[in-house]
Amino acid sequence: MPSPPGQRPAEIRRDPLATVMVERLGCRTPIIQTAMGWVAEPPLVAASCEAGAFGFLGAAVMTPAEAGEKIVAVRRLTDRPFGVNFHMFQPGAAQIVDLIIANKAQVRAVSFGRGPDARMIARFRDAGILCVPTVGAVKHAQKMAELGVDMVNAQGGEGGGHTGSVPTTVLLPQVLDAVKIPVIASGGFADGRGLAAALAFGAVGIAMGTRFLLTAESPVPMASKARYLAATTDAIVLTTRLDGIPQRMIRTPLMDKIERSGRLGMWLRAIESGLALKRQTGASWGELLASLKGMTGHGGLSLQQALMAASAPMLIQKAVVEGKPDEGVMATGVVGGRITEIPTCRELVERIAAEARARIAALCPDVGAPANPGTTDADHARAS
Repeated sequence: MPSPPGQRPAEIRRDPLATVMVERLGCRTPIIQTAMGWVAEPPLVAASCEAGAFGFLGAAVMTPAEAGEKIVAVRRLTDRPFGVNFHMFQPGAAQIVDLIIANKAQVRAVSFGRGPDARMIARFRDAGILCVPTVGAVKHAQKMAELGVDMVNAQGGEGGGHTGSVPTTVLLPQVLDAVKIPVIASGGFADGRGLAAALAFGAVGIAMGTRFLLTAESPVPMASKARYLAATTDAIVLTTRLDGIPQRMIRTPLMDKIERSGRLGMWLRAIESGLALKRQTGASWGELLASLKGMTGHGGLSLQQALMAASAPMLIQKAVVEGKPDEGVMATGVVGGRITEIPTCRELVERIAAEARARIAALCPDVGAPANPGTTDADHARAS
């Protein structure tokens, strides 16, 4: 029977969520779970991948031995492709790169800030591993594209942790206009309306950190999750006092104390942080100094900033891993101020996909609606 006038045949309706990001990363929905230190652990990464998103393991705060063990742990929990995040200036970075490449059968992508050069990026590419760096400025996106990365994640100023000053709604179109590679949007996303908006801008997907931090599979203790849920947007601040670089945090007693510290106090904390980092990582003095030299040279940080930046994850660990929010710092995106519940990763991803399709369908009825109104996102995944 022919379709009614003005209606496209159901079988040729295009799935608006089947973007190039989905195709290249091997996920089912254009959603990335970002590599939050101490949070993006194997259970969360595997759960997000099983739900249809693409999860990144947060290896930037791990020793090579830990990274190796946790890559294996993810592979035991899921057969879906996943990614690994690392920092070129962390102690043992070269060994972590070797581990990533050794697991190329399932590690589909790497994420990082500025760091790897064209030769390192080419090494990943030769192994069939996609490079998806996070950028917060147009010039950084252009530089990464010149170096040969596959996609960039443009994070607007609403994002958690280290962030820029340009809002996502301004940065995203700037980056889309400046580079010819696929662009992922992050900073302020938590639901299907945001995904639909990002796709409308021209992005190929969204990346979320805070929203995945507040899921059932996130390892963050309930005491800290409760503090996140209670935080309003007014309680989320942008600070440069943690390591000299703008970071977005929830106000905590320790964060308030850091904000009040003077120049001498900052130096004392930097030295204490450096010693703590050495104990935590087991790095030799030579390895630690080499890491700091890389951060001050290539990364553009002062020695004080490098010391504090390198050890800041341990302050996050105190709050979000040990469940002592009053004694640590809590990175968050502004979007954390409107998150009120803790779903499973599957509930979250399927809800975002359904909401995005509904929003797109409201604008373009012949594009966004499922071919069969009774099908679910899981049915779409099985059919793809």
